[in-house]
Amino acid sequence: MTWLPPQTEATTLERLRGRLAAEAERADLLGIGYRTVDTPVGSLLLAATERGLIRVAFAREDHDAVLEDLATRIGPRILHAPARLDAVATQLEEYFSGTRTGFSVPLDHTLSTPFRRIVQEFLPHIGYGHTLTYREVAGRVGNPRAMRAVGSACATNPLPIVLPCHRVLRTDGGLGGYIGGLEAKTALLELEHAR
Repeated sequence: MTWLPPQTEATTLERLRGRLAAEAERADLLGIGYRTVDTPVGSLLLAATERGLIRVAFAREDHDAVLEDLATRIGPRILHAPARLDAVATQLEEYFSGTRTGFSVPLDHTLSTPFRRIVQEFLPHIGYGHTLTYREVAGRVGNPRAMRAVGSACATNPLPIVLPCHRVLRTDGGLGGYIGGLEAKTALLELEHAR
């Protein structure tokens, strides 16, 4: 076996992983491609099927556990395939730099139940820099008594930031919960100068 300096070995491994992902994609063998991106709210795991972005996960969710969950629920053909997520990574970078106020990438809603999907699909209609309460969202999706269900839909949102559940607050103006933690929710609202 030939010895390679650690940096050369890492570069070679990354190149080989890239070739494997590209070959798997060409052969239609790639179920889910994933990558991570560093952001002001920490490292985010991005995962996409061929239909679109299926998961955005904060580091506090444990990226390895999220990938295991995806393997169980969607399928085990998961590879580190950054190219599949280049558009999402670019749009997130633009969002965090303040030059983007919404996202325009294909989404895969397979992880959502029907009602939760209705709520999650409504979330981008809360304008950048604005907030609504759980009660107001329940009314807007046609079920004014479903405040708790709206809370559950936000708490289980598989695509936070892209589907901006951080723009939903408690009726008393409190932050409520957030899958990325209250520090991340506060940071996102401050970024948007939300009112």
